[in-house]
Amino acid sequence: MAELLAVSGLSAGYGRAVVLSDVAFRLGEGEALAVLGRNGVGKTTLIDSLIGVTRRFAGSLTLGGREITALSPEARAAAGIGWVPQERNIFGSLTVQENITAVARPGRWTLDRIYGLFPRLRQRRNQSGGSLSGGEQQMLAIGRALALNPRLLLLDEPTEGLAPIVIEELLRALRRLFVEDRMAGIVVEQHAHKVLPITDRAIVLDRGRIVLEASSGSLLADPAPLERHLGVTGG
Repeated sequence: MAELLAVSGLSAGYGRAVVLSDVAFRLGEGEALAVLGRNGVGKTTLIDSLIGVTRRFAGSLTLGGREITALSPEARAAAGIGWVPQERNIFGSLTVQENITAVARPGRWTLDRIYGLFPRLRQRRNQSGGSLSGGEQQMLAIGRALALNPRLLLLDEPTEGLAPIVIEELLRALRRLFVEDRMAGIVVEQHAHKVLPITDRAIVLDRGRIVLEASSGSLLADPAPLERHLGVTGG
């Protein structure tokens, strides 16, 4: 498997505060990584560092063999990093279809393919983004990120605050995205049982450091390491 992303010795934070310390991992083409940990351990800071909005104190990032450490967030997006933030940040006054097409770039993720992944969006294509439910807005945020045709998709707590039935629908779409279509992705999640079945590998953060790295399958088969680091067996 060819390497897509390499994070080496990354220390980063905000202002003078160092949140991440000496974080290092690699991600292959078509591989999905779960980032697990309790609240406040640096999960969102890791995503923020990948998109380029934190202060970097040390370390380097490469994407597809290209050094991106010094690139702006806009340049990193152009290089192929797609991002779905916790806040979703959709355009509330634009229709669903306008939200997607306004940022679309040429590639395999066309409007029709996005609608195929999220049929609800097709049904609501003429509704304003602000009129959608929380789950539909999350689907729209993912669809909009896919319309950029990124090489790597970053999702920060995609199931946060959603109803269980909507979470199941969203996880089915993400399974298709990562398992069937082999989109490379990094998914931040507090609840391991939601994300391990749809990812290849997982890392656990604690106090800004990686304290565990393992295959998702091994953690599903033996959740004891998660229990040690998270205090839960996957819930």
